[in-house]
Amino acid sequence: MISLKEKQNKAFEALKTTLGLKNKMQTPKVLKVVLSSGTGSFKDKNKNKVVDDRLTKISGQKVMLKVAKKSVATFKVREGDPVGYQVTLRGQRMFDFLNKLVYIALPRTKDFRGLSVHAIDNMGNFTIGMKENSVFPESSDEELKDVFGLAVTIVTNVKDKVAAKTFLEYLGFPFKKGEEEKRRKGKKKRE
Repeated sequence: MISLKEKQNKAFEALKTTLGLKNKMQTPKVLKVVLSSGTGSFKDKNKNKVVDDRLTKISGQKVMLKVAKKSVATFKVREGDPVGYQVTLRGQRMFDFLNKLVYIALPRTKDFRGLSVHAIDNMGNFTIGMKENSVFPESSDEELKDVFGLAVTIVTNVKDKVAAKTFLEYLGFPFKKGEEEKRRKGKKKRE
C-alpha cells in the first residue's frame, strides 16, 4: 500500500500530460483537510463531550468548538450556544488521516458504491459527508449508541473541477463509475 504523500510527490510525472503541466510548481497538492461536525440538535452536554472526544481520537488533534454567531429563534439557538466542532489538519497528520480515510474508512462504509463527482466544487475542493463516525477504527463497538455524522473537506490548490477530479482519482479516491455519462444523457433528453 503506497501512502498518499508518496503519490502526491510523484504526481507531476504522472499527471503532466493529462493536465498539461509545464512546471513542477504547477503540480496539484492537498493543502489541508477540515473535519467538522454539527451538534445543533444535541441539547445534552454529554453528547457534546462525546463528539469532542471522538473527533479528537479520529483526527489525532484537539478540536475547536464552534459557537452560534447570532440568535435564531426558529432553530432555538442563542448567540454563543455550541453548534459544532471543527479541526483542521495539515502536514503529516493530514496524510495519516487521508490514508485512513481512503484505505480503511471508505471501504467500511455500509452500501458504499463510490464518491460523487458532484461533491467537487468549482474551486477544486472536495467535501465528503459521512453519516456515521463508526467507520473509523477509533470508534469502538461499545460506543455505537452515540453515532454522529461528519463532513470531511479536502482543500487542494487546483482551480477547476476536472483537474481536481483527475488529481483525486490519481491519489486513489474511489469515484462512482459512469456518473458523468448519466448526467450528459439527462441534459440531452431535456433539450
